[in-house]
Amino acid sequence: MAGILLVEDNEDLRAMLKESLEKRRHKITEASNGREALNKFKSGVTDLVITDLLMPEQDGIGLIMELRKIKPEIKLVAISGGGKVGPSNYLDVAMTLGADAVFPKPFNLYDFIEEIENLVDV
Repeated sequence: MAGILLVEDNEDLRAMLKESLEKRRHKITEASNGREALNKFKSGVTDLVITDLLMPEQDGIGLIMELRKIKPEIKLVAISGGGKVGPSNYLDVAMTLGADAVFPKPFNLYDFIEEIENLVDV
């Protein structure tokens, strides 16, 4: 079981991912943007962060940069639909900043959960 911070502004997607991860017995903390995520982040409890990249308040790129300062070894997974320019540009930036995995929306849920499981060594 891993502590996972799930950061996604789309409530439906966040609920679906939360349910899928809880079925794998992970402890999920939810946030709807980067600012809320930083407030909820607990260094000793959070093993992995899943973050959307385009969100109000604070985006996922800024969140990744902040989390790398707070806890450099944290596992990070970036997801993005990419807005008007497509997801690849944002996901490339996320990888450059240290994301352990990236997924363009829409993604295959089975592949996504499998990657999460690999990252948390379950």
